Amino acid sequence: MKKILLIEDNQEIRENIAEILALANYDVLEADNGKVGVEAAKKEIPDLIICDIMMPQLDGYGVLRMLGSNTATASIPFIFLTAKSEKEDFRKGMNLGADDYLVKPFDDLELLDAVEMRLKKNEALKAGFSKDAEGLNEFIQEAKGQENLEKLTTDKQKLQLYKKKQPLFSEGNYPNALYFLNKGKVKTYKSNEEGREYITNLYKDGDFIGYLDLIEDKAYRESAMVMEDSEIYIISKEDFFLLLHNNRLVANKFIKILSDNLAEREERLLKLAYNSVRKRVAEALLFVEKQYANDPDKISQVVISREDLANIVGASKETVIRTLADFKDEKLIDSQGSKISILNGEKLRRMRN
Repeated sequence: MKKILLIEDNQEIRENIAEILALANYDVLEADNGKVGVEAAKKEIPDLIICDIMMPQLDGYGVLRMLGSNTATASIPFIFLTAKSEKEDFRKGMNLGADDYLVKPFDDLELLDAVEMRLKKNEALKAGFSKDAEGLNEFIQEAKGQENLEKLTTDKQKLQLYKKKQPLFSEGNYPNALYFLNKGKVKTYKSNEEGREYITNLYKDGDFIGYLDLIEDKAYRESAMVMEDSEIYIISKEDFFLLLHNNRLVANKFIKILSDNLAEREERLLKLAYNSVRKRVAEALLFVEKQYANDPDKISQVVISREDLANIVGASKETVIRTLADFKDEKLIDSQGSKISILNGEKLRRMRN
């Protein structure tokens, strides 16, 4: 049974709405003012909040602002009740993150339709999605269903084909899009004054690329290049920020999607910075295996050039080749050209740690 918190200072209106919701099999919590409502929301974590705007002590805007700043309550769908219909009131509420409005007086059906629709959209956005172009489209379509995101358009989102070694973006340029790798491989790297590369990350199917600089509105701190023919979905900067800023639930979901591997990436970069070359090569091989191994149930085989592997390790190609030869003698790996088979991943993991 879905739990709904109703915040309304008018007892007659509150009891009438509560009765309608209870008859529709909702569990209704009541609060007669904004302060009580905020405490109830934090304690009970309802599935949806219906809140009057004009209340003494703490009005509806204050309730929404306080709940929106709390991570536990920020994503709860929020419907305002108001006797006013001026555009300024709608705009203020939507800017604060309200999901819907009901203008008094309203009938039973209008109330129940608004509640049902909002709960359904909330469940859809909470659900996971497949990390490919189809899943991304599903998520964006759900986001578009939010009234305050109806300006979001898909004509700027295009699935484009990129050829091997084609640049995606360059260090120092300003971002104007978010990239979603539907199929293929992409590397990001930094270059020093001598033009030597250091690979900062490898991306696989279902990864977002270039979002940190886009969020911070700063020039790219690294460059990106396609490692093999790839399909890349481009989301315009405008659409990205519509997703990020105009709806609390969408923003929370999207940020979680984007930050999936951020902590893992930071930990890996620290290891690569401070470990010995031998440990760094082991770390790099395991990282490439994790990103690009064909079948985890069989002997892992990855394809990566010695130059790219050296650029991940942060050592010369000659040093990495010598280390790989040692690993081969120790039966840790086998190699043929750019193909590397990992024979003893457990020993590499112990070495890395």
